[in-house]
Amino acid sequence: MSKVVRSTPGAAQLQLFDAREISERWTVRVSRRARRLTVRVYPGGRVEVVAPPGASAAAVQRFVGAHREWIDRRVEDLSAQRGLIDERRPAQIHLPAVSRCFTVQYEPRPTGQIQVRCDYASSRLQLSGPLHDDAAVARGLREWFMKMAGQELPRELARAAHGGGFRFARVQIRRQRTRWGSCSASGTISLNACVLFLEPAVMRYLLIHELAHTRHMNHSRRFWSLVEAHEPEYRRLDRELVRGWRYVPGWVFV
Repeated sequence: MSKVVRSTPGAAQLQLFDAREISERWTVRVSRRARRLTVRVYPGGRVEVVAPPGASAAAVQRFVGAHREWIDRRVEDLSAQRGLIDERRPAQIHLPAVSRCFTVQYEPRPTGQIQVRCDYASSRLQLSGPLHDDAAVARGLREWFMKMAGQELPRELARAAHGGGFRFARVQIRRQRTRWGSCSASGTISLNACVLFLEPAVMRYLLIHELAHTRHMNHSRRFWSLVEAHEPEYRRLDRELVRGWRYVPGWVFV
């Protein structure tokens, strides 16, 4: 969940503002695509402020101050869920969308790089190397996860397209922080790998939603009628999709 508020950016180049009370779980990211200041709180309580180019540190401080109460509530809510998801050393990685669950084993070695081996037949994932490096472990998990998504999601999209009589030009698998999917005017569908953490029905709704955009590049009444024809429960599933970020483990973005 994110909070979006319009703000007038200043002329100074943004730098990480001095806020002694803010821990390492707070980050500020400048995005050329951003038009206003936004803040997102991720599972586990990590906070990211996204700022447009040229936004001043003072503007970021005012923005955070004005919305600190909302941020703190979200941090408290999502930190409470942290016990459900081991962000750094998952013993299992559950991918409900494709009905897969991988057991993760760790083999510490003092030197070298993190090596990731996956036995898909037995659904076992093994990480070996300097496991004291949390960032390296997260990178290893992410690299495997993106390969997994690159195998699974194009197949699921092709299956949904065939079943619904849709056509698309190509598919891209990305790891986005703010959107689940998109469809370009040329027929390229982009899917967020994180959809693998959602239930199969929610994933299918997302696929139908993006495929419907190959016929209607808008959210008009005709678009939603087309979506409903293929997924009558789209309203409920859309609400589930919006809430889906809570199921994404921290290592995906750390």
